Amino acid sequence: MINFVDVGTRMGKILDIFLNDIASIRTGRATPGLIENVVVVVYDGQKMRLQELGSISVPDVRSITFEPWDQGIIREINNGIQAANIGMMPVVDGNLIRLSLPMLTVEQREDYVKLLGRKLEGARGMLRDARADFRKKLMDAKNDKSISEDEFKRDEMELQKVTDVHMGKLEELSKKKEGEIRA
Repeated sequence: MINFVDVGTRMGKILDIFLNDIASIRTGRATPGLIENVVVVVYDGQKMRLQELGSISVPDVRSITFEPWDQGIIREINNGIQAANIGMMPVVDGNLIRLSLPMLTVEQREDYVKLLGRKLEGARGMLRDARADFRKKLMDAKNDKSISEDEFKRDEMELQKVTDVHMGKLEELSKKKEGEIRA
């Protein structure tokens, strides 16, 4: 009696949240996700993320460049990146800000793998909560006699299958990211 399109949509959003969340975890490679959500103070105290202020590019695996759309705020952006303490020192090079990615130590890699594990467990919890919400709707429908016991069992099994598929996708994304961190 539940709409499995809604179940898939909600669980799909949880996967998207997880993907966004782990994008900021450093790997051995430079990615725009490492700096795009850094908040800097520009234009008389207004807080903005870097992705709202310019274009981010990755010229090679060890560096990131940021080109602000308004060259007048390049100094504020540079100071904001330094204040964010993201492990990279910005260097102003004409109209660009260059960031070099230092090599990760084995200890840092292990810390990032642990962080990934915590984020994975958080996403698993969100999936379990979503399953519990939909299961409660099923229980209510069964108790109200709007669905039969057989329909309840069938829908409950289907809900578990959808949950298992999304849990598998979470595991896949996590293993891929862990491989990138350890590489």
